[in-house]
Amino acid sequence: MTNSISSNVVPLANPSSELLTNWYAEQVIKGTIIASKKVILAAKRHINDLKRQGDDDFPWAFDSEKGHRPIRFMEKFCRPSKGDFDQLILQPWQHFIIGSLYGWIHKDTDIRRFREGLIFVGRKNGKSTMISGLSNYAVSKDGENGANIYLLANSKQQASIIFDEAKAMVKKSPQLRRHYTPLRFEIKHNKSFSSIEARASDSEKLDGLNTHLGVFDEIHEFKDYKLINVIKKSRGSRKQPLIIYITTAGYQLDGPLVKYYEDAGDVLDGATKDERTFYYIAELDSEEEFEKPETWVKANPNMGVSLNLETLKEDWEKDKRTPDERRDFITKQFNIFVNASKTPFIEYDVLKRNNKFTGIEQVKNIPAVGGYDLSDTEDFTSACLTFPIIETGEVFVMSHSWVPKKKVLEENEKINYYELQDQGYLTIVDTEYIREEVVFDWFVEQSNHFNIELITYDRAKAFRLNKELEEYGFDTEEVRQGFLTLGPALDDLKHLFIDGKVIFNNNPLMRWYINNVELVSDRNNNKMPKKSNRYRKIDGFAAFLNTHTQIMEKLVVTQGSGDIGVISMSDLMGR
Repeated sequence: MTNSISSNVVPLANPSSELLTNWYAEQVIKGTIIASKKVILAAKRHINDLKRQGDDDFPWAFDSEKGHRPIRFMEKFCRPSKGDFDQLILQPWQHFIIGSLYGWIHKDTDIRRFREGLIFVGRKNGKSTMISGLSNYAVSKDGENGANIYLLANSKQQASIIFDEAKAMVKKSPQLRRHYTPLRFEIKHNKSFSSIEARASDSEKLDGLNTHLGVFDEIHEFKDYKLINVIKKSRGSRKQPLIIYITTAGYQLDGPLVKYYEDAGDVLDGATKDERTFYYIAELDSEEEFEKPETWVKANPNMGVSLNLETLKEDWEKDKRTPDERRDFITKQFNIFVNASKTPFIEYDVLKRNNKFTGIEQVKNIPAVGGYDLSDTEDFTSACLTFPIIETGEVFVMSHSWVPKKKVLEENEKINYYELQDQGYLTIVDTEYIREEVVFDWFVEQSNHFNIELITYDRAKAFRLNKELEEYGFDTEEVRQGFLTLGPALDDLKHLFIDGKVIFNNNPLMRWYINNVELVSDRNNNKMPKKSNRYRKIDGFAAFLNTHTQIMEKLVVTQGSGDIGVISMSDLMGR
């Protein structure tokens, strides 16, 4: 922590501290400060909102004094416990975050505009120090008695990191020691009956909370919304509660962070409206920037302060040669989501390309291929219909799954079963296992709306159901579960994903299945899918892959000569 502006900043003026929030946004937009695309959008949002302050339909106003109060407090009283620092000096990007969270207020009530904030930055950028200081401010200076501050994480150990830093700041500051009482598991501000506590998903007791400020540290580790929902519900009696999620990217591609990250993109792009959530998303914008160190400041705004570029360059040159270390560096320093699987089917950024939606009416007249994957125990069962869209070379998959209630109660997968059921992607059944009749009935129902020309299946466990489907009048085709059959279909499907040509209408359960797929190879480099661990299911993807052994023969491609041809199974298998 120094008193100089971060090395990625080229000052055009000498702005006062109270104006650094606006100044930072202006310099980001001008390109004087190198920033990610989403940070640029956040800066534009701030400046555009400043211009809207006089509009009748815009109830918010920016008060730079209110925005600067917590910054002034932190720099005056909070001393970092690590390193040889006598004073905490916040950098312009931190002024932008804190100034925005505390400076935007309602014109009539003075209540803070933002109820939540997502702060997404690379590792070692001083986020724990910043939030520890902010917690010490909120517990005593936020104008509210009984201000309960909760420092939250997936585990008690992680939650204690920010708490321990906040407590160390108190012990290191003579002024704070006079007013705060640091205990083993709590920091008390007796005058306002307020306190700071560390809580976690594994805490024994989570009810009865009354949240003024809740800080979630490293939310990328969260698999579900359990603790988040507890905190959100606990703020009802507060005048202006604030929840901050502060994190790097991670490997949990189906948890709350990915949902909030995608929401950030939609809000900052203007696709959806959310006036009450603040976003600061510092990340590299593309893989091309991996070898451009001058761009790394996009994910690491504290470059030159808590991070040294030359050291990072040395680390990258070493780590990129080892797959596991390369993935960790990309995730934590470039701040890009990466599939933790050693051999993932596709990466997160590839899956994001496949975000198109299509209506049922658009595929109603396209002959579909069905597929199903039956569970052998009290587990998931999935079925799907896949439609080849010949004109564009795309495929549309409509998937449904079933799961016994007993499995839902076990909660091993940490997914929101009931929400998926409400959305129509999943059916929770009361039986101990999934009876074949439900899959049979699903195909019969779909045949009333679509032309199902074939149903593919894995013969293991499928003899009775397949017989019933044939007797009803469906044509069926066995798909051998081997490298030579599934390998070509897997490769072709991966190419479709890379080209953004798989449409699944952002079915969250299908996305979960896809993210769970690892690849195994035989000695000829033919590939097969497998699940990454016992709780990461791939049933819906397995059913989809079965259909693609037939679908890929129907897709037309433009050859180099400009002719239109069909890729056959024989061609793909090299026969």
